[in-house]
Amino acid sequence: MAEKRLGIIMNGVTGRMGTNQHLVRSIQEIQKEGGVALKDGTRVMPDPILVGRNADKVSRLAKQTGIERWTTDLDAALADKNDELFFDSASTQLRANLVKKAIAAGKHIYVEKPTADTLEDSLEIYRMAEKAGIKHGVVQDKLYLPGLLKLKMLREADYFGRILSCRIDFGYWVFEGDLQDIQRPSWNYRKKDGGGIILDMIPHWRYVVDNLFGEITGMFCIGANHIKTRWDEAGEPYDADSDDAAYAILQLKDGALAQINFDWCVRVRRDDLVTFKIDGTHGSAVAGLVDCWIQDRAMTPRPVWNPDTAEPTDYFKDWQKMPTVAEPVNAFKIEWEMFIRHMFDDAPFPHGLMEGAKGLQFVELATKSWEEKAWVDVPELKG
Repeated sequence: MAEKRLGIIMNGVTGRMGTNQHLVRSIQEIQKEGGVALKDGTRVMPDPILVGRNADKVSRLAKQTGIERWTTDLDAALADKNDELFFDSASTQLRANLVKKAIAAGKHIYVEKPTADTLEDSLEIYRMAEKAGIKHGVVQDKLYLPGLLKLKMLREADYFGRILSCRIDFGYWVFEGDLQDIQRPSWNYRKKDGGGIILDMIPHWRYVVDNLFGEITGMFCIGANHIKTRWDEAGEPYDADSDDAAYAILQLKDGALAQINFDWCVRVRRDDLVTFKIDGTHGSAVAGLVDCWIQDRAMTPRPVWNPDTAEPTDYFKDWQKMPTVAEPVNAFKIEWEMFIRHMFDDAPFPHGLMEGAKGLQFVELATKSWEEKAWVDVPELKG
């Protein structure tokens, strides 16, 4: 069987997500499976080179994963014509300039979100990629989570009838660092380092709502800086001055409303660390990362308000858990395979850099709404 090599410059994958999701559970799993199969039977085998600014970290990761190629010289890696694809999951603040360099070097582009830290920069790299005629994409992994794939199937089957409302409830308690060690990097909570939950998470909610719930026409958002002091990786206190929680209400084009709570200062009492709920005239569904529960019109209980007695109804009991018909596949790996087929087979890939720009548009509108304490329209974004 014929095999094609794909040289991938993997920049900034020494972080937790870059290592676990993109390198180990995506690229190395694809290698173990013998590459990505194309329409003609040819298989594309990824050949990554790990790039990072810290030689100790990059070399250690290379040794741990058994990858031979690594470097701290990004310019040299970009100059190598044998490596065709540039991937980045490093700092958001650096991403736009790195992508511009990669486009100038003739590389195809696949990057984490946010694709930049401003809408202007995100649109600029989209236009540059289009002008260069390269293939480009942004990671939108949550669409390929097993739970959300079940929601997508329900919507395509018209299970909900007319959708009335949607809710996304995300978050968990991120320890401050004094009582227990932090479980997220300290830069997430410093403005000067590009921290803030709105910049980090709003791009996710934009593509989830667009693809599963409907087109957004307006929004109100308010952010919060609940915890002012945190402790860093060295155990030193610092001013945590970025937003660590936000709450938004969205108007959708078809009249439905969506509500999003996203919060690093909340203790979990729900089915998963994130849940997605759709209520419609004919049925409702709640999905987590993997599972999805449904309740149709005929199975809906009949509540009667009576504050004088303990509630007799178990409102969880009447929900039915959807079956899992296939072994779940890592969401990041699914999208990596899609992008590789897009590169070699010209297969459809709906998550180009323009979709990344929509995420930045949403960030800026959410921030504007918070600053002005006002409802804002969400206009169509044109490249």
